[in-house]
Amino acid sequence: MAIRAAALLLALAAMILPAVPAAEAAPKRLVIVRHGEKAGPLALCSVGKERARALAAQYLSPTSSMSLIAKDPPAAILVMTLHTLETARPILKAWNMRPVAPSIAYEPIKNDRHFNAKLNKVNRDVVADLLDNPRWHGRTVLMVWEHFHIASAALEAEFPGEQATLRQLLRLAEIPPWKVVNAPNGRPTLLPGGVPDTWPDSNFNFFWVLDYDRDDARVPARLTVIRQNFQPPFAALPSNDWGAREPLPAGSGCN
Repeated sequence: MAIRAAALLLALAAMILPAVPAAEAAPKRLVIVRHGEKAGPLALCSVGKERARALAAQYLSPTSSMSLIAKDPPAAILVMTLHTLETARPILKAWNMRPVAPSIAYEPIKNDRHFNAKLNKVNRDVVADLLDNPRWHGRTVLMVWEHFHIASAALEAEFPGEQATLRQLLRLAEIPPWKVVNAPNGRPTLLPGGVPDTWPDSNFNFFWVLDYDRDDARVPARLTVIRQNFQPPFAALPSNDWGAREPLPAGSGCN
C-alpha cells in the first residue's frame, strides 16, 4: 500500500513540476587541438614535446597576450589518449589543473579496429556530457584530441551507422558553410567553404574553435580555424598549410 502511495505522489509531482528541457547545458566554446607530433605509440617526438611546451607558453597560456583562453579560463582540459595526455601536461601545469581523462588515456595506443571502437565510445560519452551536463553551461572547454577522432572520412566509413568522430557527434556539417581567412585589415573574412571531413595526418598546427550562441544549441553557431604561428623561442616549429606535408627537421624522431 505504501509503495502504491509513493508511486502516486511521484506521478503527481511529475504533473505539477515544470518539465526540464532536454538540453540547456551547451558550453559557450570548445577549443579543439590535436596532440603534438609523435615518436610512436607511447610518446611524442622532440618536435611534439616542443609544441606542447609552446602551446602552454603562448596559445593556451593563462597569461600570454597570444592566448586563446587567458581571458576565458577553461572549465576543464579533456584528453583521450597517451599522446593527448602528454601534450596537455605542460598546459595543465600552467593552469594548475588536472586532466579529465578516460581510463584508455593511460593505455598504449593501438591503431586497430578494437582500440578505435573504444575511442569511438569515449567520443560519444564526452559529447553527450558536454551537451547535456549543466557543469559546462556557458563555459569554455579545451579538448586535446586525436585527429582521427576529430574528423576522419576513413574512420566514419569503417564504422558505418555509428557516430565515431566529433564531426559527426557535434553535427559540424550543419554549421553554415564558411571559413576564416586573414583580411588585410586584420579582421576575419567569411568566405564560402565547409567543415573538412578529414583532419589531415600531416597537420599538427591548427585549432578548431566552436562557438555556441545559445545555451540550448545542439549545433555550433560557427567554427573558427586558427593556424599556429608561434613566436620566439618557438618560432621554428612547423606551421604547414592545411593538407600540406609537414617540414620536419632531421633527427626529430617523428613519424
